[in-house]
Amino acid sequence: MKLSGNTILITGGGSGIGLAFAQRFIQAGNTVIATGRRENVLQQAQEKLPGLITRVSDLNKESERVALFEWVTANYPEVNVLVNNAGIQQRFNVLKANARNDWGGIGQEIATNLEAPVHLSLLFAPFFAAKERAAIVNVTSGLAFTPFAIAPIYSATKSALHSFTMSLRHQLSETSVEVIEVAPPAVNTDLGGSGLHVQGEPLDAFADGIFKGLEEGLPEIGYGTSVGRLRMSRDDIDMYTEKLYQATKNAIE
Repeated sequence: MKLSGNTILITGGGSGIGLAFAQRFIQAGNTVIATGRRENVLQQAQEKLPGLITRVSDLNKESERVALFEWVTANYPEVNVLVNNAGIQQRFNVLKANARNDWGGIGQEIATNLEAPVHLSLLFAPFFAAKERAAIVNVTSGLAFTPFAIAPIYSATKSALHSFTMSLRHQLSETSVEVIEVAPPAVNTDLGGSGLHVQGEPLDAFADGIFKGLEEGLPEIGYGTSVGRLRMSRDDIDMYTEKLYQATKNAIE
C-alpha cells in the first residue's frame, strides 16, 4: 500500500488505534477523515490533529452507514482508502447474560464489529475499483485466531471479519483494490473499558509496527504476540485458548 497521497476514511478514528493511525497517515502526507459516534471525542482528536476531518456517524445503523458513504464520496470524491477500525469488546459470563431482556448490548457489539465493516466494504468496493489505486484495511484481532473465551462476541465477530476479509481479497484480486488485514494483539487502549489493557503493547510502538508492515506491502499484519497466532496449528490454538481462559476466567465470575 502506498502510504502518501491518499484520502483515507477511518472508522473509530477519534481515539485509540484509530487516532494513532490517523496521526501517522497525516504525517505521511494523506488527507484523513475520522468518523465515530461521540462528537466530543472527535473534537478532541481534531484539536490534537488540526488537519483531521471529522464526521459524526453511528455505524450501528444501516442508514447512517449509507449516509456516510454518500457524504464522503460527494465531498471527498478522491477517497481511496477505507480503514474499518471501530470496535467494541464486552466481557461476560454466558450463564449470567440476560439475553432475553437485554440483547441490545450484544447486538451493538455484533453491529459495530461485523455488520458495519462488511457493509462499508461492500459500499466502497465498487467505488474504489474504478480508481487507479485503493485499499480496504480491516482491523480484526489476534483473537480472531485464538478466541478470548470471556469476550465471546468480540472474538467471534473478529473471526468472521477475518474470513470476510480473505474472501474480499480474492474477489478484488484482479482490481486496483488492495485488501489488508491488521490483527492487533492486546494494545494499551480503552477498548472494553479503562484499565483493561494496561499490560498490552504500547500504542505508539504498535502503530509504528503496523505502518512498517503496510510499507512492506503485507496483506496480513500482526504485531507482538498476534504474529505467531496468524499461523498457529489447530492444536496450538486450542492450547493457547485454554491457557488464556484459565488465566482470566475469574474476571467474569
